[in-house]
Amino acid sequence: MASDMNMRPDSSGKVRDIYDCGDSLLMVASDRISAFDFVLPDEIDHKGEILTRISAFWFERFADLVPNHLLSLDVRDFPEQYQDYASYLEGRSMLVKKAQVIPIECIVRGYLTGSGKATYDQDGTVCGISLPAGLVEASRLPEPIFTPSTKAEIGEHDENISFERCAEIVGQDVAEQLRDISLAIYRAASEYAATRGIIIADTKFEFGMIDGEITLIDECLTPDSSRFWPADGYQEGAVQPSYDKQYVRDWLKSNWDMTGEPPHLPVEVIEGSSKRYQAAYEIITGETFVPMKESHGSEK
Repeated sequence: MASDMNMRPDSSGKVRDIYDCGDSLLMVASDRISAFDFVLPDEIDHKGEILTRISAFWFERFADLVPNHLLSLDVRDFPEQYQDYASYLEGRSMLVKKAQVIPIECIVRGYLTGSGKATYDQDGTVCGISLPAGLVEASRLPEPIFTPSTKAEIGEHDENISFERCAEIVGQDVAEQLRDISLAIYRAASEYAATRGIIIADTKFEFGMIDGEITLIDECLTPDSSRFWPADGYQEGAVQPSYDKQYVRDWLKSNWDMTGEPPHLPVEVIEGSSKRYQAAYEIITGETFVPMKESHGSEK
């Protein structure tokens, strides 16, 4: 089932439900999965808990690099009206500071793949950034690049934009800060991930303003917002195996023409995806994943 809560969220994203707590927000990560800007009809076991716990790991790790919105992961710290739902909220939710969301998806790419590879093949650029000739699928870029996009509504598609367009939307100073902070987090995360045998090919950050300061919000370096590749199998020129939802995207590409509503995923894809999310958690954090309770995705 999608949720044990009979309270209507104040807003919902593709994966997360948001509840307004007055001076804070309760952010609940469901087991929903999205791909190609569609929310799929099936859930992935333990996904919401994994996303929350991985984000919390990175928030703590980068606390000295950039402020974040996390207040507490402990349900006992949540407002009283949510205590009756503690068994559902445990592990998959966080109490966060309210922020004025900056309407830019802050994408950093360290390797050439996905939509970046598509535009590079057309004109040798990614989001207006010229890259050297001769790059192929999964080529490591000379330096990580900041390639922002617009934030789309559910069912709409994000649009890759140039840095100049980003600056027009949010202002030059804010755009430069977003770029510099995003690149700094990506480099620090990549260095750490390399010690765990993972390549972070690319990732997406979201930021907001809290007390006049740019603050990291939403999620951070999860399998939903990043491409994680096993370093020991890396091979330039080939599509890489991954610990992220690329596994689901690949199945959809082979089994759906991208028209109408997305199809149901077969059991083996649901289970395989759940295993990849769990593997990502364990490799990144160094901890064995033990669910705080039985997954909701398996109770349908």
